[in-house]
Amino acid sequence: MTRGFRPFLRGSTYSGALFAALGAMASAPLLPLAALPALAWRTAPYEVRAALALLVWAALVAVAGLVPVTRRVLIASARRLLKVPLPQAPVRERANAVVDGPAPGAPSGADRWRTPLWLLLHVALGWAGTLTGLVLLLAGLALPAHWLDDRPEIVLFNWTLRPGRGWQSWMAALVCLLLAAFVCAAVTGALRWLAPRLLGPSAAERLALAAERERQLAERNRLAHELHDSIGHTLTATTIQAAVAGEVLAADPEAARAALRGIEESSRAALEDLDYVLGMLRAEKAQASPARTLADLPNLIDRLRHTGAVVETDLTGDLAQVQATLSRAAYRILQEGLTNALRHGAGGPVQVSVAATPDGLELSVVNRARRGKNADTAADRTYFPTSGHGLPGLAERVRLLHGEFRSGPDGAEHWRLSVRLPTRAAA
Repeated sequence: MTRGFRPFLRGSTYSGALFAALGAMASAPLLPLAALPALAWRTAPYEVRAALALLVWAALVAVAGLVPVTRRVLIASARRLLKVPLPQAPVRERANAVVDGPAPGAPSGADRWRTPLWLLLHVALGWAGTLTGLVLLLAGLALPAHWLDDRPEIVLFNWTLRPGRGWQSWMAALVCLLLAAFVCAAVTGALRWLAPRLLGPSAAERLALAAERERQLAERNRLAHELHDSIGHTLTATTIQAAVAGEVLAADPEAARAALRGIEESSRAALEDLDYVLGMLRAEKAQASPARTLADLPNLIDRLRHTGAVVETDLTGDLAQVQATLSRAAYRILQEGLTNALRHGAGGPVQVSVAATPDGLELSVVNRARRGKNADTAADRTYFPTSGHGLPGLAERVRLLHGEFRSGPDGAEHWRLSVRLPTRAAA
């Protein structure tokens, strides 16, 4: 019993009735235009002219539903007033994006008419619910005022309501008010049932929404790789530099100051990367975009040399002409490779080679490998904790660029990380 009255006690029932009434009011300005053909055809019977005006009016309402902004407004209004969880239609046009062929979320012919059909039903239910509800509401308010009359009655068009005097008029008023509330609930329920079917995403739009979510997840994954490479390298380098500064502080103050300067530079670069990634994750415009490329490789190697590491470089080809996508990926790959060399290498020189060819980029990082008891001790893992995602993350990055990845022993005493990135991957 109580459950049956719940719709009458919900605010969404009456906000839905307001939504229906707003649809009726929004269609009212089209009535004079719809009446013009009927007024021009004066010789036709009244019924024919009325039907013609209604048909023209329905056509104008349907045409209004074909306007793209109409659907977005209706979805937003239905979410707010009907309390229906409708996702917004995906935006298919993106700035600076060139798409060949039809957009993945482009509506089909049948889908394109879902909005006009919704608008027609919205307007029809709005007018029917508004007029019926107002008549019942006014009757419910007016009947008790006639309880002193000999014959209380309400006349509407050709319909007359004559309740008895006294309590009968009050009972009739209560019934009218309940019926008005029932009309509000019925109209709201009908609109709430129709909204997901006509305003909800079509199959093509659901596909576009899924593609958009996939793109967002891929972007977040890329940002996670960026953060892992940048912060992981910085923490490794600053840990070594701090240890070097502590050891030589008394004996060689100048070397200690150089190590501290290296810590400052590495930390500043890491803060820039962190600000950029957090800004992207918050959907905000980052203050600085650290689009680090192979042009920043000398600064990276200089910071490593401040830690006391010996880094030998072999750079061939015109690195400045490398495509931006390949250049950014190559910088992050070399950064991760050098970080691993510092963490897990056995000391000695680290050899870095970069070769830019017309077909792409060839990268390698070679360092001495630890053997026997020095391979990978618990103390090393405590001093340089790792997540285990470095090399798998690099392999995934290279795979997405259609490149070749290899990491493993190189002879008896060395470890080699080698990557080949084809130029066509960035096209």
